[in-house]
Amino acid sequence: MFNCKEYNIFMDKFKEKVKEIKKNVPAVFLSLKHPDTPLIAKVSAAITIGYALSPIDLIPDFIPVLGYLDDLIILPLLITITLKLIPKDIYEECRIQSENIWADGKPKKWYYAIPIILIWIIFIIYIIKIFI
Repeated sequence: MFNCKEYNIFMDKFKEKVKEIKKNVPAVFLSLKHPDTPLIAKVSAAITIGYALSPIDLIPDFIPVLGYLDDLIILPLLITITLKLIPKDIYEECRIQSENIWADGKPKKWYYAIPIILIWIIFIIYIIKIFI
């Protein structure tokens, strides 16, 4: 079992790794648009980006401890899987492009949210139909 000091060191390293992985989200987004990205990688990237941008988490944040599970485990896992599916040369090209993606401020392309909202609406309607 961990003592307090070992636990804190482990958690600090874990948090740093998660932050590092989360920095890859813009590169994953750009690889989704890249014409040479394989189809399976594009599907994985779409799921990852959709989950990352979704205002609704798989596990709501208000649930103690488990609420942040998606931020610490699920999203980094999706990103890691997606990165393994993207060819290295394409990923490196997209990562370089992603470094300047926010240079002009945050993009105001709200229409990217439409598919995410539609998926959640369909999911909610499905759940309602099951219970009614």
